[in-house]
Amino acid sequence: MTEKEKMLAGMVYSAVDAELLRELNEVKDVIHRYNALLPSARAERLAILKSLLGHVADDEVFINQPFYCDYGKHISVGRRFFANFNFTVLDEARVTIGDDCFVGPNVNIYTACHSTDPFERNSRREWALPVNIGHNVWIGGNVTILPGVTIGDNVTIGAGSVVVKDIPSGVVAAGNPCRIVKKLELK
Repeated sequence: MTEKEKMLAGMVYSAVDAELLRELNEVKDVIHRYNALLPSARAERLAILKSLLGHVADDEVFINQPFYCDYGKHISVGRRFFANFNFTVLDEARVTIGDDCFVGPNVNIYTACHSTDPFERNSRREWALPVNIGHNVWIGGNVTILPGVTIGDNVTIGAGSVVVKDIPSGVVAAGNPCRIVKKLELK
């Protein structure tokens, strides 16, 4: 298997593999162009997002600048997706976001995992776990979502939360670590 295949399969891989580094740098160039566009250049911004991201469900996707990601093509966004300023997605594994999701400013989604052992970590070997976010989700500002997390449908994640475990559908959750604070009675 190539290091890229290992990465996408959730296996330990070399983060300094030449092919992966080449792809990362190509995406950084695209992201730089995206972030340098005038905010009013909506058509150009949408065209870049459609070519960069793995899946864009419709033309109503809107990501405020600046936006940052590692590969882009491992990110899938649903209909009417909105992300505010400083949205960062480290998409070494797949990141899937459903319809009608709103992301506040300074939100980070991480899929890359590193060893807590400093010698192992210094080998630049890592692994990645996917993040899945359902439909009708609001993620408040300054939220961090860690690798392997699934957030259900109809969820609100409170500002400043650190999501370390799965969050079921139909709840409001907040805190560090993020936990359910209210169950919703949906009609």
